[in-house]
Amino acid sequence: MKTVYVTPRSITKNRHPSLKRLEDSGFKIILATPGKQPTREQQLEILPECEAYLAGIEPIDGEILEKASKLKIISRNGVGIDNIDLKVAKRLGIPVKIASGANSQGVAELSIGLIFSAIRSIPLSDKRMKNGLWEREKGMEVFGKTLGIIGTGNIGEKVAKMALALGMNVLGYDLYPDIDFNPSDKFSYSEFNELLSNSDIITLHCPPSDTPLINRKTLEKTKEGVIIINTARAGVVDDEAILDGLNSRMIKVYATDVYDEEPPKMNDLIKHKNTITTPHIGGYTDESIDRAAEVAVDNIIDFFRER
Repeated sequence: MKTVYVTPRSITKNRHPSLKRLEDSGFKIILATPGKQPTREQQLEILPECEAYLAGIEPIDGEILEKASKLKIISRNGVGIDNIDLKVAKRLGIPVKIASGANSQGVAELSIGLIFSAIRSIPLSDKRMKNGLWEREKGMEVFGKTLGIIGTGNIGEKVAKMALALGMNVLGYDLYPDIDFNPSDKFSYSEFNELLSNSDIITLHCPPSDTPLINRKTLEKTKEGVIIINTARAGVVDDEAILDGLNSRMIKVYATDVYDEEPPKMNDLIKHKNTITTPHIGGYTDESIDRAAEVAVDNIIDFFRER
Protein backbone atom coordinates (compact mmCIF):
# COMPACT_ATOMS: atom_id res chain seq x y z
CA MET A 1 0.00 0.00 0.00
CA LYS A 2 1.34 3.39 -1.04
CA THR A 3 1.27 6.29 1.40
CA VAL A 4 0.24 9.88 0.65
CA TYR A 5 1.09 12.82 2.90
CA VAL A 6 -1.70 15.42 2.64
CA THR A 7 -0.99 18.92 3.93
CA PRO A 8 -3.14 21.68 2.30
CA ARG A 9 -5.11 23.41 5.05
CA SER A 10 -8.24 23.66 2.90
CA ILE A 11 -8.23 19.87 2.49
CA THR A 12 -7.19 18.76 5.97
CA LYS A 13 -9.41 21.15 7.92
CA ASN A 14 -12.61 19.19 7.24
CA ARG A 15 -11.09 16.16 5.51
CA HIS A 16 -12.15 16.91 1.95
CA PRO A 17 -14.35 14.20 0.35
CA SER A 18 -11.90 13.75 -2.55
CA LEU A 19 -9.56 11.90 -0.15
CA LYS A 20 -11.95 8.95 -0.21
CA ARG A 21 -10.99 8.37 -3.85
CA LEU A 22 -7.38 7.97 -2.75
CA GLU A 23 -8.41 5.43 -0.14
CA ASP A 24 -10.63 3.61 -2.64
CA SER A 25 -7.63 3.45 -4.97
CA GLY A 26 -5.58 1.70 -2.29
CA PHE A 27 -3.62 4.58 -0.80
CA LYS A 28 -2.92 5.11 2.88
CA ILE A 29 -3.38 8.75 3.90
CA ILE A 30 -1.39 10.67 6.48
CA LEU A 31 -2.98 14.03 7.24
CA ALA A 32 -1.13 17.06 8.54
CA THR A 33 -2.63 18.72 11.61
CA PRO A 34 -6.09 19.79 10.37
CA GLY A 35 -6.14 23.39 9.18
CA LYS A 36 -2.43 23.99 9.85
CA GLN A 37 0.69 23.97 7.71
CA PRO A 38 3.14 21.22 8.61
CA THR A 39 6.37 22.22 10.28
CA ARG A 40 9.69 21.39 8.66
CA GLU A 41 10.31 18.86 11.44
CA GLN A 42 7.03 17.12 10.61
CA GLN A 43 7.92 16.99 6.93
CA LEU A 44 11.33 15.47 7.70
CA GLU A 45 9.72 12.89 9.99
CA ILE A 46 6.77 11.83 7.82
CA LEU A 47 7.83 12.17 4.17
CA PRO A 48 10.46 9.38 4.22
CA GLU A 49 7.51 6.97 4.65
CA CYS A 50 5.57 8.37 1.68
CA GLU A 51 5.40 7.68 -2.04
CA ALA A 52 3.22 10.71 -2.79
CA TYR A 53 2.91 14.22 -1.40
CA LEU A 54 -0.32 16.17 -1.86
CA ALA A 55 1.26 19.48 -0.95
CA GLY A 56 0.13 22.94 0.07
CA ILE A 57 2.16 26.14 0.09
CA GLU A 58 4.60 25.10 2.82
CA PRO A 59 8.30 25.30 1.88
CA ILE A 60 9.69 22.04 0.47
CA ASP A 61 13.45 22.44 0.42
CA GLY A 62 16.22 20.28 -0.94
CA GLU A 63 17.01 18.52 2.34
CA ILE A 64 13.37 17.50 2.78
CA LEU A 65 13.35 16.04 -0.73
CA GLU A 66 16.69 14.30 -0.27
CA LYS A 67 15.45 12.52 2.85
CA ALA A 68 12.15 11.51 1.22
CA SER A 69 13.77 8.48 -0.42
CA LYS A 70 10.47 6.80 -1.37
CA LEU A 71 8.82 9.90 -2.79
CA LYS A 72 7.68 9.50 -6.41
CA ILE A 73 5.40 12.52 -7.00
CA ILE A 74 4.44 15.90 -5.58
CA SER A 75 0.91 17.05 -6.44
CA ARG A 76 0.00 20.65 -5.61
CA ASN A 77 -3.59 21.69 -4.97
CA GLY A 78 -2.86 24.95 -6.76
CA VAL A 79 -0.56 26.38 -9.41
CA GLY A 80 2.21 28.00 -7.35
CA ILE A 81 5.37 25.91 -7.13
CA ASP A 82 7.86 28.55 -5.98
CA ASN A 83 7.75 26.94 -2.52
CA ILE A 84 9.42 23.79 -3.91
CA ASP A 85 13.12 23.30 -4.67
CA LEU A 86 12.48 22.33 -8.28
CA LYS A 87 16.15 21.77 -9.12
CA VAL A 88 16.48 19.08 -6.45
CA ALA A 89 13.10 17.57 -7.38
CA LYS A 90 14.23 17.30 -11.01
CA ARG A 91 17.57 15.78 -10.06
CA LEU A 92 15.81 13.18 -7.93
CA GLY A 93 13.31 12.42 -10.68
CA ILE A 94 10.29 13.61 -8.67
CA PRO A 95 7.67 15.20 -10.95
CA VAL A 96 5.70 18.18 -9.63
CA LYS A 97 2.09 18.35 -10.81
CA ILE A 98 -0.21 21.37 -10.45
CA ALA A 99 -3.97 21.93 -10.40
CA SER A 100 -3.95 24.23 -13.40
CA GLY A 101 -6.82 26.72 -13.46
CA ALA A 102 -8.57 25.22 -10.44
CA ASN A 103 -8.62 28.41 -8.38
CA SER A 104 -8.50 30.98 -11.19
CA GLN A 105 -12.15 32.04 -10.88
CA GLY A 106 -11.89 32.59 -7.14
CA VAL A 107 -8.67 34.59 -7.38
CA ALA A 108 -10.01 36.67 -10.27
CA GLU A 109 -13.20 37.51 -8.37
CA LEU A 110 -11.21 38.48 -5.26
CA SER A 111 -9.06 40.78 -7.40
CA ILE A 112 -12.16 42.59 -8.61
CA GLY A 113 -13.47 42.71 -5.04
CA LEU A 114 -10.23 44.30 -3.85
CA ILE A 115 -10.47 46.89 -6.61
CA PHE A 116 -13.90 47.96 -5.38
CA SER A 117 -12.71 47.87 -1.77
CA ALA A 118 -9.86 50.18 -2.70
CA ILE A 119 -11.67 52.73 -4.86
CA ARG A 120 -14.66 53.05 -2.50
CA SER A 121 -12.72 52.73 0.80
CA ILE A 122 -15.06 49.95 1.93
CA PRO A 123 -12.86 48.50 4.73
CA LEU A 124 -12.06 51.97 6.09
CA SER A 125 -15.71 53.05 6.00
CA ASP A 126 -16.79 49.87 7.76
CA LYS A 127 -14.17 50.38 10.48
CA ARG A 128 -15.25 53.99 11.03
CA MET A 129 -18.92 53.04 11.30
CA LYS A 130 -18.14 50.30 13.82
CA ASN A 131 -16.25 52.91 15.86
CA GLY A 132 -19.25 55.22 15.83
CA LEU A 133 -17.83 57.64 13.25
CA TRP A 134 -19.92 59.09 10.43
CA GLU A 135 -17.04 60.10 8.18
CA ARG A 136 -17.24 59.63 4.44
CA GLU A 137 -14.33 59.04 2.05
CA LYS A 138 -14.86 60.27 -1.51
CA GLY A 139 -14.30 57.47 -4.02
CA MET A 140 -14.14 57.07 -7.76
CA GLU A 141 -15.92 54.93 -10.34
CA VAL A 142 -14.28 52.18 -12.38
CA PHE A 143 -16.18 53.02 -15.57
CA GLY A 144 -13.76 54.47 -18.11
CA LYS A 145 -10.70 53.89 -15.93
CA THR A 146 -7.72 51.90 -17.20
CA LEU A 147 -6.79 48.61 -15.56
CA GLY A 148 -3.30 47.25 -16.14
CA ILE A 149 -3.03 43.47 -15.82
CA ILE A 150 0.49 42.10 -15.38
CA GLY A 151 0.25 38.41 -16.22
CA THR A 152 -2.54 37.39 -18.58
CA GLY A 153 -2.79 33.66 -17.93
CA ASN A 154 -5.97 31.96 -16.69
CA ILE A 155 -6.51 34.43 -13.86
CA GLY A 156 -5.48 37.55 -15.75
CA GLU A 157 -7.79 36.77 -18.64
CA LYS A 158 -10.75 36.28 -16.29
CA VAL A 159 -9.98 39.58 -14.57
CA ALA A 160 -9.81 41.28 -17.98
CA LYS A 161 -13.26 40.01 -18.98
CA MET A 162 -14.79 41.13 -15.68
CA ALA A 163 -13.17 44.55 -15.90
CA LEU A 164 -14.35 45.01 -19.49
CA ALA A 165 -17.88 44.15 -18.40
CA LEU A 166 -17.61 46.99 -15.87
CA GLY A 167 -16.75 49.46 -18.61
CA MET A 168 -13.01 49.65 -17.98
CA ASN A 169 -10.24 49.93 -20.53
CA VAL A 170 -7.76 47.10 -20.05
CA LEU A 171 -4.05 46.86 -20.82
CA GLY A 172 -2.37 43.47 -20.57
CA TYR A 173 1.29 42.56 -20.25
CA ASP A 174 2.70 39.07 -20.43
CA LEU A 175 6.04 37.61 -21.46
CA TYR A 176 4.14 35.10 -23.59
CA PRO A 177 0.89 36.80 -24.60
CA ASP A 178 -2.00 34.79 -26.00
CA ILE A 179 -2.45 36.46 -29.37
CA ASP A 180 -5.86 34.81 -29.74
CA PHE A 181 -7.18 36.55 -26.62
CA ASN A 182 -9.01 39.59 -27.92
CA PRO A 183 -12.21 39.96 -25.90
CA SER A 184 -12.96 43.60 -26.78
CA ASP A 185 -11.72 46.67 -28.59
CA LYS A 186 -11.22 48.08 -25.07
CA PHE A 187 -8.46 45.49 -24.47
CA SER A 188 -4.94 45.57 -25.83
CA TYR A 189 -1.55 44.17 -24.97
CA SER A 190 1.09 46.75 -24.19
CA GLU A 191 4.73 47.10 -23.29
CA PHE A 192 5.50 46.93 -19.58
CA ASN A 193 6.47 50.58 -19.15
CA GLU A 194 3.47 51.70 -21.19
CA LEU A 195 1.17 49.76 -18.88
CA LEU A 196 2.77 51.30 -15.80
CA SER A 197 2.39 54.87 -17.02
CA ASN A 198 -1.17 54.54 -18.35
CA SER A 199 -2.95 52.46 -15.71
CA ASP A 200 -5.14 53.89 -12.97
CA ILE A 201 -5.16 50.48 -11.29
CA ILE A 202 -2.56 47.71 -11.64
CA THR A 203 -3.35 44.11 -10.73
CA LEU A 204 -0.65 41.45 -10.48
CA HIS A 205 -1.13 37.89 -11.76
CA CYS A 206 2.42 36.76 -12.52
CA PRO A 207 4.92 34.46 -10.80
CA PRO A 208 7.82 35.94 -8.82
CA SER A 209 11.29 36.23 -10.31
CA ASP A 210 14.73 36.73 -8.78
CA THR A 211 13.95 40.38 -8.03
CA PRO A 212 10.60 42.07 -7.31
CA LEU A 213 8.84 43.25 -10.46
CA ILE A 214 7.25 46.19 -8.65
CA ASN A 215 10.13 48.12 -7.10
CA ARG A 216 11.29 51.71 -6.64
CA LYS A 217 12.35 52.03 -10.27
CA THR A 218 9.10 50.71 -11.73
CA LEU A 219 6.99 52.77 -9.32
CA GLU A 220 8.62 55.92 -10.70
CA LYS A 221 6.89 55.14 -14.00
CA THR A 222 3.36 54.76 -12.58
CA LYS A 223 0.64 57.39 -12.37
CA GLU A 224 0.54 59.36 -9.16
CA GLY A 225 -2.16 57.85 -6.95
CA VAL A 226 -2.08 54.44 -8.62
CA ILE A 227 -3.89 51.55 -6.94
CA ILE A 228 -2.00 48.23 -6.82
CA ILE A 229 -3.67 44.85 -6.28
CA ASN A 230 -1.57 41.77 -5.48
CA THR A 231 -3.20 38.33 -5.48
CA ALA A 232 -0.15 36.72 -7.08
CA ARG A 233 2.86 36.25 -4.81
CA ALA A 234 4.51 38.41 -2.15
CA GLY A 235 7.83 38.29 -3.99
CA VAL A 236 6.39 40.17 -6.97
CA VAL A 237 6.62 43.43 -5.01
CA ASP A 238 9.27 45.18 -2.92
CA ASP A 239 7.45 45.80 0.37
CA GLU A 240 9.67 48.73 1.36
CA ALA A 241 9.11 50.42 -1.99
CA ILE A 242 5.36 49.92 -1.64
CA LEU A 243 5.42 51.39 1.88
CA ASP A 244 7.39 54.43 0.72
CA GLY A 245 4.96 54.83 -2.18
CA LEU A 246 2.01 54.84 0.20
CA ASN A 247 3.67 57.35 2.52
CA SER A 248 4.48 59.68 -0.38
CA ARG A 249 0.97 59.18 -1.84
CA MET A 250 2.47 57.95 -5.10
CA ILE A 251 0.37 54.84 -4.34
CA LYS A 252 -3.18 55.57 -3.23
CA VAL A 253 -4.01 52.04 -2.02
CA TYR A 254 -2.15 48.72 -1.89
CA ALA A 255 -4.37 45.66 -1.54
CA THR A 256 -2.77 42.26 -0.98
CA ASP A 257 -3.80 38.68 -0.34
CA VAL A 258 -0.25 37.24 -0.26
CA TYR A 259 2.68 37.33 2.17
CA ASP A 260 6.26 36.06 2.54
CA GLU A 261 5.15 33.89 5.45
CA GLU A 262 1.73 32.87 6.72
CA PRO A 263 0.53 34.20 9.00
CA PRO A 264 2.70 37.28 8.45
CA LYS A 265 4.36 39.18 11.24
CA MET A 266 2.66 42.52 11.86
CA ASN A 267 4.58 45.33 10.17
CA ASP A 268 4.19 48.91 9.00
CA LEU A 269 2.94 47.90 5.56
CA ILE A 270 0.15 45.70 6.90
CA LYS A 271 -0.82 48.33 9.48
CA HIS A 272 -0.82 51.22 7.00
CA LYS A 273 -4.22 52.91 6.75
CA ASN A 274 -4.10 52.71 2.95
CA THR A 275 -3.29 49.01 2.82
CA ILE A 276 -6.07 46.45 2.46
CA THR A 277 -5.16 42.95 3.59
CA THR A 278 -6.85 39.57 3.33
CA PRO A 279 -5.48 36.26 4.70
CA HIS A 280 -4.73 34.45 1.40
CA ILE A 281 -8.36 33.80 0.55
CA GLY A 282 -8.07 34.06 -3.25
CA GLY A 283 -8.56 30.35 -3.86
CA TYR A 284 -10.43 29.78 -0.60
CA THR A 285 -13.92 29.25 -1.97
CA ASP A 286 -16.00 26.09 -1.89
CA GLU A 287 -15.75 25.77 -5.65
CA SER A 288 -12.01 26.44 -5.92
CA ILE A 289 -11.20 24.05 -3.07
CA ASP A 290 -13.27 21.31 -4.66
CA ARG A 291 -11.71 21.75 -8.11
CA ALA A 292 -8.15 21.95 -6.77
CA ALA A 293 -8.54 18.94 -4.47
CA GLU A 294 -10.07 16.78 -7.21
CA VAL A 295 -7.31 17.66 -9.70
CA ALA A 296 -4.57 17.07 -7.12
CA VAL A 297 -6.03 13.67 -6.25
CA ASP A 298 -6.44 12.78 -9.94
CA ASN A 299 -2.79 13.64 -10.59
CA ILE A 300 -1.64 11.15 -7.94
CA ILE A 301 -4.01 8.35 -8.98
CA ASP A 302 -3.20 8.79 -12.68
CA PHE A 303 0.54 8.89 -12.04
CA PHE A 304 0.63 5.50 -10.33
CA ARG A 305 -1.92 3.98 -12.69
CA GLU A 306 0.31 4.80 -15.65
CA ARG A 307 3.47 3.36 -14.10
